Amino acid sequence: MHIRPFDPWKSKLCTCPFKYTLNVYTGCDHACVYCYITSYIPKAFKVRVKENLLLNLERELQKFKGKFIVALSYSSDPYPTIDKKLKITRKVLELFRRYDIPCLILTKSNLFERDLDILKTLKCAVGITVTTIDEEKARLLEPNAPSPNERIKALKKARKEGIPVYARIDPIIPFYTWEEFDETLDALSFVSHITVSTLKLRPDSWKRMEAKFPELMKKLVPFYKRGERIGGYYYLPKNIRLEILEEARKKIEAKGITFGSCREGYYSYPTCDGSHLVL
Repeated sequence: MHIRPFDPWKSKLCTCPFKYTLNVYTGCDHACVYCYITSYIPKAFKVRVKENLLLNLERELQKFKGKFIVALSYSSDPYPTIDKKLKITRKVLELFRRYDIPCLILTKSNLFERDLDILKTLKCAVGITVTTIDEEKARLLEPNAPSPNERIKALKKARKEGIPVYARIDPIIPFYTWEEFDETLDALSFVSHITVSTLKLRPDSWKRMEAKFPELMKKLVPFYKRGERIGGYYYLPKNIRLEILEEARKKIEAKGITFGSCREGYYSYPTCDGSHLVL
């Protein structure tokens, strides 16, 4: 099965409404330092094509009841570099149109701009993740991803086409991306919904962060050692997380944007993931 119910870890903090997820590719070449998929996908930063994906997917869709949203993608990016040539995600969207499947697109790429002609005919919302609007910080955190400004420019085009748009500011990293949160929010003030999440570390991403950002991690490690371990992730202490989330919520809602938080055990309205933009 390629389409599966979301939340395979059964996180007690997940507040997502029920939906399905589809990873068009295996792996993601953005190679984000903080990425979580490296803990369960071998060679996670190498993108692989799934054999007979389109054929098998159509068979699934023929039996699929399109009542629930299918999200692209949470353990990969639907628009890796090779999709410029292969256009597999575009073909998936064509199948969604044929079978009337509602969907959420989430990406760190601007390549979805190519598919706006299809996306505007679907029951869908398109979202981008922007960790920071600071280009240099983004390049260090997400070395192979298109720049934040390129993503934002493409998302504005989607909105102009009448497609509901949303964003994730994720992860929020104290002493680093949190420093320019206001500027990042201002750049995304045209979206309808924003989901935020604080940095959650697994052992492998912890090591990568220490290797890439040793001085930053000297500041962060004492906090994470005092924090919680939930579902294999190291969390910041709850009081610090809630302080960050409360401030982020107030600033987001002050702009007339709906707010969501991801696996934080905190407030979201009306949905944490932007599903309300589709259904």
